[in-house]
Amino acid sequence: MNRVLFEITGADRVDFLQGLVTNDMAKLGDGSKNSLLYAALLSPQGKYLADFFLATRADAPETILLDAPEALAPALIQRLSMYKLRADVQIAPSSLIASRGTGPAPEGALPDPRHSALGWRLYNARDQSDGTDWEALRVAHCIPAAGIELIPNESYILEAGFERLHGVDFKKGCYVGQEVTARMKHKTELRKGFARVAIEGSAPVGTSILADGKDAGTLFTQSGGRAIAYLRFERAQGEMQAGAAKLRLDPI
Repeated sequence: MNRVLFEITGADRVDFLQGLVTNDMAKLGDGSKNSLLYAALLSPQGKYLADFFLATRADAPETILLDAPEALAPALIQRLSMYKLRADVQIAPSSLIASRGTGPAPEGALPDPRHSALGWRLYNARDQSDGTDWEALRVAHCIPAAGIELIPNESYILEAGFERLHGVDFKKGCYVGQEVTARMKHKTELRKGFARVAIEGSAPVGTSILADGKDAGTLFTQSGGRAIAYLRFERAQGEMQAGAAKLRLDPI
C-alpha cells in the first residue's frame, strides 16, 4: 500500500498525540535525534482505525512526521483534526517521501520498530526503496497490513499482534480505546487472532477457513507455502480447509 507523510507541529504536538495513540510518545525522545515509533489510533470502542509510524528528525526537532497508509490517511487526518480542539497543533502534508528496504541502510535510515526482518525506513526528498518482496516478509513473520488483514472499525490490535510488533504500550497513560485494549490484555485470554499457517494450494483472500466443518477463521495473504490467517484458536487444531486449500498451524 502506498504511503503518505504529514508534518505535525505546534507546542502541544507531543501531549496531543500521547493522549490519542497506542504507544508512548516518550520513546521518540525530545526530537534531538532521529527516532521512529509504530502506533495506532483506535475508536473509543477499542477497534483499529489506522496504524502508522511517527518519526522525529534531528534536522527538524519541532516536527513529528506521520507516515500513514494512503488509503486510510484522509479518515485518519480528519479524526486527528477533530480531536485538536484548541490545542496548539498543526497538521499539514509533507513533501518528503517514505522509502523502505532490507539491504544496506542509507544514511539517516532507521530500523523498522516492528521486527528486525523488516529492514529500514527513510524519510527524505527521493525514493530509495529497494526491491524487497514485502508480501513474503509479511507472511513469514505474520505482519498484518492495513486494508488487507487490518480492517478499520473491525480489527482489535491485540488480536493483530501489536504487542509483539511493539505497537502498544501498557504502562503509558490513557489514550482513546485504552480501556478495552487493557481489558483484553489483563482480564481475558485471546481466543481469536492472526497466526501463520502452512498452506497447500491457494484460495482468495477472505476465504472462510473450516475445521471439522465448523467456522475456524479467515484466510489472508499467502506466499511461499505459508499464509496469514485469522483464527479461532480453539478450533485451529489439525488440518483445516479454505476453499480447495489445506492448512495447518505453522507457529512462528
